[in-house]
Amino acid sequence: MAALRRKFGEDYQVVNTNRAATFPSAPVKKKRQRFVEKNGRCNVQHGNLGGETSRYLSDLFTTLVDLKWRWNLLIFILTYTIAWLVMASMWWIIAYIRGDLNHGHDASYTPCVANVYNFPSAFLFFIETEATIGYGYRYITEKCPEGIILFLFQSLLGSIVDAFLIGCMFIKMSQPKKRAETLMFSQDAVISQRDGKLCLMFRVGNLRNSHMVSAQIRCKLIKSRQTPEGEFLPLDQCELDVGFGTGADQLFLVSPLTICHEINPKSPFFDLSQRSLMNEQFEIVVILEGIVETTGMTCQARTSYTEDEVLWGHRFLPVMSLEEGFFRVDYSQFHSTFEVPTPPYSVKEYEEKSSLPSPLLTPHRERVFSMDCLEAGDEGTHSGSASCKLPSKLQKMNSSGREDLQRKVLRLSSQHSEKASSTGDLPLKLQRLSSSPGQVDGEARFHLKALKVGFQPMALSTGDLHQRSLPPTPVVLPTHQHAPPHTPGGRMEDNLPAKLRRMNADR
Repeated sequence: MAALRRKFGEDYQVVNTNRAATFPSAPVKKKRQRFVEKNGRCNVQHGNLGGETSRYLSDLFTTLVDLKWRWNLLIFILTYTIAWLVMASMWWIIAYIRGDLNHGHDASYTPCVANVYNFPSAFLFFIETEATIGYGYRYITEKCPEGIILFLFQSLLGSIVDAFLIGCMFIKMSQPKKRAETLMFSQDAVISQRDGKLCLMFRVGNLRNSHMVSAQIRCKLIKSRQTPEGEFLPLDQCELDVGFGTGADQLFLVSPLTICHEINPKSPFFDLSQRSLMNEQFEIVVILEGIVETTGMTCQARTSYTEDEVLWGHRFLPVMSLEEGFFRVDYSQFHSTFEVPTPPYSVKEYEEKSSLPSPLLTPHRERVFSMDCLEAGDEGTHSGSASCKLPSKLQKMNSSGREDLQRKVLRLSSQHSEKASSTGDLPLKLQRLSSSPGQVDGEARFHLKALKVGFQPMALSTGDLHQRSLPPTPVVLPTHQHAPPHTPGGRMEDNLPAKLRRMNADR
């Protein structure tokens, strides 16, 4: 235990997979009927076949192969015994009809079969002929055509019986079911996080050194459900994706592997949580198929996991270790698990929580100024001299909605990431107002007031910090005497900067 803690940390604890010993006070849940046993046997029996039993005789060879060993041995012994007795009786009947039994010790009489004078001698002749032993004491003479025909029939029948029964026994002995017993599955399945995703996992292993060629694994979820039309499906089968799209279901099974099913919106366990797992009733059937390397026959191993055999928040212990020149697999820890921190809620609940807006991730809203500022702007709208003397482009912007323009100016002044460094960087209307001496009316005062909102730079230099430490210097607004003289005969657009003149020329 101390070595495991040093290897995996103090937060992990090896647990016993026997829940009865781990939680003695927990109520024992009634064991329900399984669809597939842990050894892979399907717990299904067919009854009330009626006249369909004749189908078994149409495939007699498969029927004999599928029988249990005790029935196979009984059929094998009875078939040969009955065939020998029947054929020996036929030889005895021929000798009886010809009268060979009465002249058994007469040297001058030529019988059908020499030295056959009772049933035991006829039986021994049949065995010697069938087994091709041929002691040379009993043989067929040329004066018995019916014996020659029976001998040919015996040879053909014996070959058919040998091929049928011996082939059946050979197929049954070489069945890959015994190879499937050397394929191991973990006793329990676990649910924990892998690569940041909640996954259902179980472990498979191969006890033999011979490989399974083209090994492939599939999973089926067997769960009762009711359709929207009201039809009840008692054993509905649903496919569990264990890497079919990525090729992860194709296994190179030379060492124990952990099979992973990612729980995503397409998974039937999308809304499964630790709490709901206690109330669920389902069964996961695992099917491992492959070709036996030594015989070339297809092998299939099966097992199943019920809801009681799925451990939430567990992970399998590693069983691989590096030795001197090889990798060692310790199968004593094949079924062992340990606890890991795992969220108790389902993937659906996690996605719903992550989709909610976070206060830290809420975007910065535009600052709303007081109504006094807006009212000051509304008072300036009564004097239409400023808007009448603006360029045509700004007049159109002003006519489309003065309130929208005021709000745009307020937004511009509230943005911290920009800083106006010159008059050319200001909006067109503000440039016009700042350059005209007679436009300092209510509307201009409103915009200039809005312009006075301070900009906070994103990064300050040492000189800026020193300048901010000095007493504030009053801002001197441009007055009438600093404005450029206005030519009576010229246009007002001539006094604008080149940037505005080019924009008016484009119109």
